[in-house]
Amino acid sequence: MAELTAITDTVHFARTELVNWTLVTDDTGILVIDAGFPGQRDEVLASVRELGYDIDDIHAFLLTHAHVDHFGSAIWFAKNHGTPVFCHAAEVGHAHREYLEQVSLLDLAMKMWQPRYVVWSATIGVKGALVRDGIPTAHALTEEVAAALPGSPMAIPSPGHTGGHCSYVVDGVLVSGDALVTAHPVSTRTGPQLLPDLFNHDQAGCERSLSALGMLDTDVLLPGHGPVWRGPIREAAERAAR
Repeated sequence: MAELTAITDTVHFARTELVNWTLVTDDTGILVIDAGFPGQRDEVLASVRELGYDIDDIHAFLLTHAHVDHFGSAIWFAKNHGTPVFCHAAEVGHAHREYLEQVSLLDLAMKMWQPRYVVWSATIGVKGALVRDGIPTAHALTEEVAAALPGSPMAIPSPGHTGGHCSYVVDGVLVSGDALVTAHPVSTRTGPQLLPDLFNHDQAGCERSLSALGMLDTDVLLPGHGPVWRGPIREAAERAAR
């Protein structure tokens, strides 16, 4: 199950060994930023319930990007409960699965001589990594929509990992998705870093977005993979760049 940590009075960080999501609450309900793999639906719902909410209290899912490990369970919530799903306008087509910007099976196969890739691939396969369904009801996040969501998240476009990747600042906390992480099951590094380049649609774009994130005035980072990082985001971005 996800390890849930209170970051502020309204922001909670759900961490798993595979991927993370963030929950933002107010007196009207809850916003879930990212959604884990399809097979992590019960974990996502358990984290919502741990905070005293239930399915009908979920205002929306807000995606940093439309990779299966970040929007997987939202497929089910949207289809079966009509839960709204939002992402950056440039990521909507990806969420609809009009196209797919994701590491190829061939590229992964070339890494299978490394045990960590073998273990990771087998583990995520069980969680639904090969699911190719989209979310036809996903819509672009607008300023008006954001203002009505718990925490009124501020969009920080951070393309590179995917063409429409977007990070968010909510209650002074940066939710960075895969634009800036602090660990990954296939990485030997710890601390702020970019994902291995085979996972990134545009590596140069990742580096530009990293510089942009480093200009933000916040000192708490909630990454898509790895533990929470506390300290000036500028320092995290500089470490990742190195």
